[in-house]
Amino acid sequence: MPEQATVKPTLGLTGVTVNAMALIAPGAFLWITYQLQAAATAPDGSSVASDIWAGIGFALILAFLTAFSYAQLARLYPEAGFGSCYYFAEKAFLDRENKAHHKWARLAKLVTGWAAHLFYWVYPGCMVAFMATLLGYIYQQFTGATLSWTSLAIIAALFAALNGYIAMRGVNGSTMTALVINVVQLTTLVLFSCLAIYYRLNNPEHATGWAFSGGWDVVLPHSLTGVLIQSTIAILILVGFESCTAFAAETKDPKKNIPRAVILSLVIQGLFAYMFEYFAAGYMVSEKLAGADASGAAVTGMAAAAASSAPIGDMAILVGNSVLGGIGFGLMISIAVTVGLAILGTTLSCLNTAVRVSYAMAQDKEMPELLGAMHGRFATPHRAIWVLVVVSTLIAWVGVYSVVGLTGITLASNFGTFVLYGLTCVWTIIAFAGRKEYSVLKHLIVPGLGLIANLAMLGAILYLYIIGNADAQHEAYVCFAIAGAWGLLSLAYVAITSRRAGRAILAPTRAA
Repeated sequence: MPEQATVKPTLGLTGVTVNAMALIAPGAFLWITYQLQAAATAPDGSSVASDIWAGIGFALILAFLTAFSYAQLARLYPEAGFGSCYYFAEKAFLDRENKAHHKWARLAKLVTGWAAHLFYWVYPGCMVAFMATLLGYIYQQFTGATLSWTSLAIIAALFAALNGYIAMRGVNGSTMTALVINVVQLTTLVLFSCLAIYYRLNNPEHATGWAFSGGWDVVLPHSLTGVLIQSTIAILILVGFESCTAFAAETKDPKKNIPRAVILSLVIQGLFAYMFEYFAAGYMVSEKLAGADASGAAVTGMAAAAASSAPIGDMAILVGNSVLGGIGFGLMISIAVTVGLAILGTTLSCLNTAVRVSYAMAQDKEMPELLGAMHGRFATPHRAIWVLVVVSTLIAWVGVYSVVGLTGITLASNFGTFVLYGLTCVWTIIAFAGRKEYSVLKHLIVPGLGLIANLAMLGAILYLYIIGNADAQHEAYVCFAIAGAWGLLSLAYVAITSRRAGRAILAPTRAA
């Protein structure tokens, strides 16, 4: 079987949009991250759960500013192939008429590649951990017993392998899987949200026990610190709109379809689905949502949501029993199944994006040759896929150990996201400067605001978590350990290979 195969453009606007939507997930994060958001605290230890919706709103503004930059670069460089942001970074300098700028091309693409891998190679591990946690919750609901770390680790390894197998067989199969999952999951979570709102409106006896006094209380910011902290977590539910830029080689008319898909996926998933779903979830939280914290003490409301491994599942049981005549358990299981499918689609989409960027870098001799092998039959970077399966499993093992570990790996992925998104905004400014199609609004103000927003998020992670309580500091340590280890490994590899090949960091390079 030959090692190389021809990649054919088979995806239209629907195909690339679906692949981007699959990474964002049309509602799954309402289930899998609500506990992290409800448990978030300010540096003084006070809860910032009241700013969940406002934090998502700020993260959404950041995402749109960055998405616009990606769309502009994808329109300018439709030939990017698998390279995406990595290709954009290099071309932004190589396309400059002043050749003195060309020397920055390799450094730009290396820094961008590091950030892209910190995001794309940690993110699947987060999703694998979320899937293991979900299955652990379902097991507990049926049996009353809690799965051990060993059991969760085995589940994580099997789930990662399943995603690797599907991804290896090609993007078309992945796209169809993602399309079905998107439709089913989006419909289910919107239905749950409508029931959640109906639950509150038809339960006047809860009038003094709601977590929020009303609809405006759900959406209005309560503190700047709270909004920033929630945003550092919330970006996880919105990233993915840019993933379709790595499918240029597999997309028909990428100059037109990819920019549209970037914005369209974020509008559908972020603006409509998540803003509505998170509003409904916060709107229905009351003292009827009960549980026990780590010490065994009884807690209610948002404190119970913070203590539960699946607060949305607990809410579904409440809604089903109150509104649908006692079918709460069945409703919870039904939603959990669709969330599981969405996590599969999200993991698969990110894995597909990650290995394509790795493939582009390996083809450019900036990563090991192993990652640049193309399957002869399926035309996928199959070796990179299986390497990422192993990495995702190891990261997931940290995530299933505790909520602190799960938040830590989430922050590591988000750290890479903010760096990557900020750099992409910078490359947009550089790429369009001096071009005849240059627009101050499109190519300076919008990406400039995007850069500022991403830097603010980086500052929030660095500052708020470091000065926070013991758990927050441990989460930050996990984040910086992963980011730092990847940074040192990248520096060592680049230094060794550059010396052997006689390549300078600050020197003109060929186009990716």
